[in-house]
Parts: sequence; C-alpha cells; structure tokens
Amino acid sequence: MLLMRIVLAIAINALALWIANVLWDSVDIHGFWAYVIGAAVLGIANAVIKPILALLTLPLIVLTLGIFYLFINILMVLLAEWIAPNFSIDGFWTYVGVVFIVWLVNW
Repeated sequence: MLLMRIVLAIAINALALWIANVLWDSVDIHGFWAYVIGAAVLGIANAVIKPILALLTLPLIVLTLGIFYLFINILMVLLAEWIAPNFSIDGFWTYVGVVFIVWLVNW
C-alpha cells in the first residue's frame, strides 16, 4: 500500500513536470529519468524539507501574508532541478508557473 502511494505521488509529480515542460519554453526536461528523478526529489522535498522550512520561517510567512511560502515552494522546485539530470528552468516567473502547475496537479 505504501509503495503504491509513493509510485502514485511520483507519477503525479512527473505529470506536473511534463505539463510545465509543455507550457513553457524555458522549462527543459529531457528523458524519462529526468522526470522520474525530478518528481521523486520534488516529492521527498515537499514531504520532508518543506514542512521544516515552513515551521522555521513561520513568522516570516505570517508577516508576508503567505507570500514567503511561495518562495519555499520555488526552493523545492529549484532543488529538484539541481539534482535531476537534463532538467532546466530559466526565469523567476517560470518558477512561479511551475510551482502553480505542481500545486494544481497535486491538488
């Protein structure tokens, strides 16, 4: 059951990355493993690192009315881009768009 949930989460994140790759020219993801590794890193980062960062920066998130949480999400996508091979995103607004697509698909 747990393995099935992990595989489903990776597949959903890979779908989100594929949609972002189709929508923006400044997102370049090439190859099956780029999607799988990027999706796995994104899933692990969102499950482990993001809650810790959100807790540590909670006063800043409250002070900025949640906008800083967007920057935490951008950091998670940046980490996935950094670790996964053949995965590149150019431009701040593209990162914002990718975060929105990942959020929308995961929702």
